[in-house]
Amino acid sequence: MAMAIKLSLLLLVLSCSLIPTFSLFEDQVGFMDWHQRYIGKVKDAVFHTQKAGRKRVVVSTEENVIASLDLRRGEIFWRHVLGATDVIDKIDIALGKYVITLSSEGSILRAWNLPDGQMVWESFLSGSKSSKALLTIPANLKVDLDSPIFVYGGTCLYAISSIDGEILWKKDFINEGMDVHQLILSEGSNVIHAVGVSDSSEFNTYEIDVKNGGVLKHVRKPFPGGIYGDILSISSDKFVALDATRSTVLLISITDGQINLQQTHVSDLIHGVSLNPIILPSKLSGIFSLTTDTFIAFIKVTHEGKLNVMEKVDKTVVVSDALALSEGEQAFALVQHGDSKIHLSVRLVHDMSSNHLKETVKMDHERGFVHKIFINNYVRTDRSHGFRALIVMEDHSLLLLQQGEIVWSRDDGLASVIDVTTSELPLEKVGVSVAKVEDSLFEWLKGHMLKLKGTLMLATPDEIAIIQKIKLQSSEKSKMTRDHNGFRRLLIVLTKSRKLFALHSGDGHIVWSTLLQSLRQSTECPNPTALKLHPWQIPHHHALDKNPSVLVVGRCGLSLSSPSTLSIVDAYTGKEARNAGPGHSTVQVIPLPFSDSSEQQLHLLIDDGNRAHLYPRSREAVEIFQRESQNVYWYDVEAEVGILRGYGVKRRCDGDEYCFEARNLWSVVFPSESEKIISTVSRKGNEVVHTQAKVIAEEDVMYKYISKNILFVATVSPKASGPIGSATPDESLLVVHLVDTITGRILHRMSHLGSQGPVHAVLSENWVVYHYFNLRAHRYEMSVIEIYDQSRAENKDVLKLIVGKHNLTTPVSSYSRPEVSTKSQSYFFTHSVKAISVTSTAKGITSKHLLIGTIADQVLALDKRFVDPRRSLNPTQAEKEEGLLPLTDTLPIIPQSYVTHAFKVEGLRGIETIPAKLESTTLVFAYGVDLFFTRLAPSRTYDSLTEDFNYALLLLTIVALVVAIFVTWVLSERKDLQEKWR
Repeated sequence: MAMAIKLSLLLLVLSCSLIPTFSLFEDQVGFMDWHQRYIGKVKDAVFHTQKAGRKRVVVSTEENVIASLDLRRGEIFWRHVLGATDVIDKIDIALGKYVITLSSEGSILRAWNLPDGQMVWESFLSGSKSSKALLTIPANLKVDLDSPIFVYGGTCLYAISSIDGEILWKKDFINEGMDVHQLILSEGSNVIHAVGVSDSSEFNTYEIDVKNGGVLKHVRKPFPGGIYGDILSISSDKFVALDATRSTVLLISITDGQINLQQTHVSDLIHGVSLNPIILPSKLSGIFSLTTDTFIAFIKVTHEGKLNVMEKVDKTVVVSDALALSEGEQAFALVQHGDSKIHLSVRLVHDMSSNHLKETVKMDHERGFVHKIFINNYVRTDRSHGFRALIVMEDHSLLLLQQGEIVWSRDDGLASVIDVTTSELPLEKVGVSVAKVEDSLFEWLKGHMLKLKGTLMLATPDEIAIIQKIKLQSSEKSKMTRDHNGFRRLLIVLTKSRKLFALHSGDGHIVWSTLLQSLRQSTECPNPTALKLHPWQIPHHHALDKNPSVLVVGRCGLSLSSPSTLSIVDAYTGKEARNAGPGHSTVQVIPLPFSDSSEQQLHLLIDDGNRAHLYPRSREAVEIFQRESQNVYWYDVEAEVGILRGYGVKRRCDGDEYCFEARNLWSVVFPSESEKIISTVSRKGNEVVHTQAKVIAEEDVMYKYISKNILFVATVSPKASGPIGSATPDESLLVVHLVDTITGRILHRMSHLGSQGPVHAVLSENWVVYHYFNLRAHRYEMSVIEIYDQSRAENKDVLKLIVGKHNLTTPVSSYSRPEVSTKSQSYFFTHSVKAISVTSTAKGITSKHLLIGTIADQVLALDKRFVDPRRSLNPTQAEKEEGLLPLTDTLPIIPQSYVTHAFKVEGLRGIETIPAKLESTTLVFAYGVDLFFTRLAPSRTYDSLTEDFNYALLLLTIVALVVAIFVTWVLSERKDLQEKWR
C-alpha cells in the first residue's frame, strides 16, 4: 500500500508540472481589465485629405490633447496629452506633413510629424506679458529660411524657422502698448500686417518686413471709447468690431495708407431692440455674423463700405468657418437642431440665397445640441463637390457626417470624468440559463476540440488566437446580471459635459447614458456645472421590485452661492426619476448613515449660509433625522483664510421644516503669516475595519485608534505655497495635522523642515500616508503616521476579560480626551505623484496596498508593509516572523507591481477602489483622459480558484490517480497472495 501512495504522489507531481504557465500580460490582461482611450471635447480641427493615402483630421481638445484621427473609422492614429497647464491655442498643418501647434498663451511652438506624431522641433517664446495667441502659416511655405512661420504671443511677434524652430527675428509691442488682434499675410507678399488696439483706444496697423522684422509703416486711428471683444478681419483691408457699449458696429477700412472709421448702430442695422450683441469669430470673406439673444444675422460688407443684412437665422444655428473651394470661392455650413434630427446645409459665400447642399440626419437626443462644426470637401466621381462635416455635440461627443449619415461617432465626454460611484446589477431571473447557447452543434464541438488541443499544448499559434477569442466571446464578464463574486457592476460616472454614463465593469461598454435635463443651459440655469454624484437608493429588501438610483448635484453658476439642482437617476435605465430646479446653494453634500423604509439614504446639503437641508424631503426622513440629530456633525475647510470649523444641528429654519440651522462648535485658525492649508483628506465613509487589535512581535497587542472623524490637514509656509523651487529650504516648512472633526482637537502634529507640496495623501483605518517634496534632499518623500489608542493598552489580560474588569464595554466618545500614541517614518520615493488611493475589501481582512498614480500616468501597487513605521535596520526574529521588512531609505518600485501593465491612463486624475463580494479582491478604476479598470488581489486569491484554473487537467489527474491506486492495489493483493503460498 505504501508503494501505491508513493506512485500516486509521483503521478500528481508530474501532472502538476505539465500545467502551462503564462505571463500576466498573455493570460490575464484583457480578461480581468480593460483600457479605453479618449481625446476630450474638440475645440479646433484641421483636415488632411489631399493625398490618396490615409485621410485624417488633426484636432485639439479642451483636455489639451493633440490627436490625429482616421476619417474613415474615427480611430486614433496618434495622440499627445500636453498637460493641465499647457493649453493649446492654435493648430495648423504645414507643408502637408507637419502639424504646427501653439500653446501656453503663445509661448510654446511645436512641429509634429503628421504620419506618426513624432516631435520634429520645439521652440520656447518668452513674452513680456500674457496676451492673445496668433499663428499664421504662409500658403506657399517652404522648408527654408526664406519662408518662416509667424507667431504672436506675450505681446511679441516672432518669425520662426520652419526647419528647426529657431527664432529668426522678434518684434516686441510692449513699448507701443498694443495688443495684436489679427495677422494678415497675403500670398506671395513680403509684408505681414499686424492689426490691433493700443492701451489708449487707438486702432493700429503695422506693416512689417517678413525678412528682418523691420517696421515699414505704422498707421493709427483713435477709437471713440474703445472696443468690445476682438477685431474681426473680413478682408485684407476691412475689419469690424463692436464699440465698448456694444451698441455700435465699427467698420474699419484701410485705403491708401489711411484708416477710415464708419459707425453703424446695431438697432439701425437689425431694426429692433437686441440684447448682448456679439460678433462671431467665423471667417467668411466679405461677411461677418452678429449674434444676439434671439437670432444670428449675416451682414455683408460692400465695396463701398455699406453693411447689408443678408439673412437672419435662429440663435441655435451653429456656423462653421469658411472653406476655400477654388480661387475666390468659399463655402460654409449651417447646422440647426430639430426633434431628434439635425439639419445641415452648405452654402456658398457669394450665393447665400440657395443651399449648395442640404441634408437631414437622425440624431440621438441624449447627445444634446450641436456646439461646433468643421467642414471639409471632396471630389465626387462626377467631379462635383461633396462635403463631410465634423460635429461636436453638447455631451462632448464627436461625429462625422457624410451623405446624410453618421459615418462614425466617439463618446469623448468620458475624457472628463469628475465623479464616480457604483451600482449592483439586476438579480438573475429564475429560469434563465447562465450558459450561453451555442450557435450549432458543429461550432460547439469545434470549440471544445480547440480547447482540448490547447490544454494538451498541441494547438498552433493561430489556434491559440482562436481559443483566446472564444474565451472572450464565451466569457460571462459582460452579462447584465449580478455574479456571486461581485465582479460585475455598473460604474456610473459623471462628466464635465453634465452627462451621466453607466459603464459595465466587465468590458467597459456603455450600458446607458443620460444628458441631465436639470443641468441643461437655460434662462433659469445659465451656467450649469456638475458637482457630485452619490448613491441615493440601494434596495436590499426590495431588490426585486425596486431599482437602485443615484443623486446628482449640480450648480447653476460659478460661485459657491449659486443655486443648485438635484436629479435622481435610475441606475438600471438611466432615466431621471425626478429633479429639482434651481434652489438653495450647495457647498457640501453629506451622506448620512440612515435610510428610510424605502431604503433611500438620507443626505444633508449644506448651503453657503451653513444651513443644512435634508433630503429626501419626507415626513419619515425628518423623524429619523430628529432622532439622530444630536449625533450629526460636519466640518468646513476655508483654505483661503486658513480656518477649520465644526458644526452641529441647532434648530429648524423658519418656514422650512426640512431646513436646519447650524451651531458653531469649534474652530481651528492657522496663522496666515506662518501656515497655509494646501491639502485635506478624510477616511472613506464605507471603509470596513476587520479588527481594532494589531498583534505585533512577541505576542504583544496594540489597539488601533479607529475613528471616522479624523481629518488630515497639510499646511506650508506662505513662501512655499508656490511650485517646487519657488522657495529655499530655509523658507519652506511643511506641517501635517491629524484633527478630530467632532471636537476640533489636534491629535497629532508633525513638521517637515525644508519640505513643500504638492501633498497627496490617503487616510485609512488608523494610518495616513502622504507624499511631498524634500527641498534639502532634492527628492520626493513619502511619510506614514500610525495612531494607536493607549486607553485600551491594559486590556490584554484574558482573566480581566473573563471577570469583566476591563474598560472595553465603556462607551467611546470623541468628547473624552483620547490617550493616543503615534509611530511615524519617512522614505524616499523616486516618482512624482498625481493621486493616491488604497485598496478596499468587503470585510477588511485582506492586506492593504497603496495605489499610486505616478507622473507617467500609470498606477503602481505598493504593499503597505513597505511604509510600516515599525521597520528597523535589524529586525528581530519575532519581527521577521510578524512580516516586518528591514528598513531602507527608499521605497522600491517593482516593475511587476504596475497595475496598469504597459498601458498609460493619460491625464490621470483619480483612482477609485470598490470592494468585491469576494474578500480577496478589490476593483480598481482609474480615470483621466483615458479609463482603466482591473481586478486586484493584494493577498492573492486565497479564497477562490483563479479563472484560468485548468479543470480538464485536474480531472485527468484525478482519473490517473484513481487508475494508479486501483493498479497498485491489484499488484499488492497479488504479491500478498504469492507470499502466502510460500
